[in-house]
Amino acid sequence: MATTATPEGSETHRRPRLRRDIGMIGLLFTAVGSIIGSGWLFGAMNAAQIAGPAAVFSWLIAGIMIMLIGLTYAELGTMFPVSGGVVRFPHYAFGGFASYLMGWITWLAAAVVAPIEVEGTLQYATRYYPFTDEHEVAGKTVHTLTAAGYVAAVILMALFCVVNVIGVRFFTRLNNVIVWWKLAIIVLVVVAFLVTAFHGVNFTSHGFAPSGQHGIFTAIATAGITFSFLGFRQGIELAGESSNPRRNVPFAVIGSVLLTMVIYIALQIAFIAAVPEDTLGSSGSWAALTFKDAFGPLAAIASILGLTWLAVLLYADAIVSPGDTGLIYTAITSRLGYAMAHNGNAPKSIAKLTRTGVPWVATVVAFVVGLVIFLPFPSWQQLVGLVTGATVLSFGSGPLVFAALRRELPEHPRAFRLPGGDTIPFLAFFSSNMIVFWAGWGTNWKLFVGVLIGLVLLGAFRLTGSVHLPHMNWRAGVWTVPWLAGLALISYLSSYEGIGVIGLGWGFVVNLGFSAAIYLMALRTRLPGERVREIIDTTPHDEQPHS
Repeated sequence: MATTATPEGSETHRRPRLRRDIGMIGLLFTAVGSIIGSGWLFGAMNAAQIAGPAAVFSWLIAGIMIMLIGLTYAELGTMFPVSGGVVRFPHYAFGGFASYLMGWITWLAAAVVAPIEVEGTLQYATRYYPFTDEHEVAGKTVHTLTAAGYVAAVILMALFCVVNVIGVRFFTRLNNVIVWWKLAIIVLVVVAFLVTAFHGVNFTSHGFAPSGQHGIFTAIATAGITFSFLGFRQGIELAGESSNPRRNVPFAVIGSVLLTMVIYIALQIAFIAAVPEDTLGSSGSWAALTFKDAFGPLAAIASILGLTWLAVLLYADAIVSPGDTGLIYTAITSRLGYAMAHNGNAPKSIAKLTRTGVPWVATVVAFVVGLVIFLPFPSWQQLVGLVTGATVLSFGSGPLVFAALRRELPEHPRAFRLPGGDTIPFLAFFSSNMIVFWAGWGTNWKLFVGVLIGLVLLGAFRLTGSVHLPHMNWRAGVWTVPWLAGLALISYLSSYEGIGVIGLGWGFVVNLGFSAAIYLMALRTRLPGERVREIIDTTPHDEQPHS
């Protein structure tokens, strides 16, 4: 333990602090490891069912949209290299109310990722033991947890927590090894499929885009495509534990999105080309694509092609890839809880650290909430849309914080400065709103119920005084109310599981105007520079290790 001298010269133990043990490659691999989870195991098939071969463009568009969002966070991450940055940034620019609301959405989004990765692992593992059962839910085939599956899920969630409590250094060393495995397996699948069975006719025989543009954009939000990119945030969330965040954060954020975008597009091409004709059902359509007695589409194709060795590797990777991502998100959820406690939006006990600098109380809370999530969402397919919508919604505040701080803290040191003024942050904000729109009302109404629960908790906190809430700065955060209410209304009116008033084309127009209005409103109500500096100076920051 580090010690510090008192004014009288005696030494006392310094309280535990977050360690800065993550290097440049470690932070990049943490982001890549979080991105490459269960999404790639299911995303290619889900996207093909919705968009056909045009799913290739779904991956490209999603990658560009996530990159726009990530670029704004890359600058913010170098300005304030703190753990749980996605939660803390709104606090700096818009005060307590916006901080609480966005913190709640962000924490909720992160808390449900470890459970979905566990469900993805157990679906593939059903090949060896009945951890899941196949059911039809809302016309879709899903694999829900059995009693044995629930027991296994509890054990895996507990394992994630134990590894995280051991410490960040052990965590990153383990993750670096696993990420090399993940990358090797994906590249191997792409090469094996392309070399063994490349049916070029598959790209045109049943229509390149059988569901048109609607299918391309729907796949972005609902097929697990956007979900497969969301791990870039870990370069931000763990900035406070990076050895050189001003160099490492932009490298991790930008590098992870670019690398995985190329890999995912190559995988989608290889998957489309390798699909046998008889798997498209009696109708011969991509929507009917299915594999009998198979719990994972990639492993099923490998078996059909006679690549038994690859199928075995894929079933093994179905444990490794989601398991690693679940491990990372358990760490991230605990850091978000730690950040919320520092902001005054959660009980101070949430920020308690072990002697090795790990937020152990927040880790336990993440474990308990993860177990609760399994009850209403017992399958990967049922949970993926909610995770996507919640996470993208939590990212929406980042571009607004970026624009506000560019105006209020223009001279603040920025190791990475994004060019283009308001262009990229506005496009990033517009992108996040569009992804929520494409997710559909069937998913979004559950998301907005979650937001309402957060507001109820806020009221309870204020009435009971159970947490120390900072000055709420209601005026500065008022834009969050019409933003969230407007998104809910537009989603309800949409043709994406809504009442069908707003279709795809008008969806772009309506969301563009809506995004511009909220963007301007947030800038008009932002906190003044003096108040921003006061919040930054008075908010507890991650302690730096002493040499």
